[in-house]
Amino acid sequence: MAQETKIAWTDHTFNPWIGCQEMDDECDGCYARVLNSRWKWNGGTWGPHAPRTRTSEGYWRQPIHWAKWAVARGESSRVFSASLADIFDNQAPEDARDDLFDLIRKTPALDWLLLTKRPENISKMLPADWGDGYDNVWLGVSAGAQKWYDHRWSILRKIPAKIRFISYEPALGPLKIAGHWGQYPDWIICGGESGSKARYMEPQWAYDLRDQCQRLDVAFFMKQMTGGEKVPIPDDLLVREFPEGRRRLAD
Repeated sequence: MAQETKIAWTDHTFNPWIGCQEMDDECDGCYARVLNSRWKWNGGTWGPHAPRTRTSEGYWRQPIHWAKWAVARGESSRVFSASLADIFDNQAPEDARDDLFDLIRKTPALDWLLLTKRPENISKMLPADWGDGYDNVWLGVSAGAQKWYDHRWSILRKIPAKIRFISYEPALGPLKIAGHWGQYPDWIICGGESGSKARYMEPQWAYDLRDQCQRLDVAFFMKQMTGGEKVPIPDDLLVREFPEGRRRLAD
């Protein structure tokens, strides 16, 4: 839960609460469940009947400091929320999601990346003033296989947002984004699974997706091969693009 993170595509991670439920086969190797079991954040419990435990007030103040640092630096910082939960979980602690959006409104110097496996909940859980989307919020869905891309992107593409993205990780099969409704995400993160029981990502899946993104003008970010940081990314696949540069902040 620390402010620093090894996740290459973000500067910070922020968990308004801890706890989630596995949704599909992408979750079989869930690192959040493993970490929770190790550190006993939820008493070691996980899943539909486990608590969703709100993090401390001191922890909630950290993004305010990150925002001040970003302003001092003159450019925005990215915050992934949440790595140990799902923002659009219908079992979220009472008022926690509203409090998160209030924190997001108070930190315009931070770009908040909200990633979910529950896109069907997004529209009914967004704040009343969402409009065409907050300038500092990117909405994303996890899609490690074609069936989940087809289902989740078909929902996300209709939700107003400044940036929409796909987390294709863990990559469990080839992914084709061309030809689906003629509308594409702004950004795709590609990554193989890590851990002792990691399922293998064929490198060709990543190459093919990189080429699709280049052809369709979609930003492509190669996060990792199967095995995570222990396995080097081939030089010709080491593409780490963002949908736009960091926002320059006013003096």
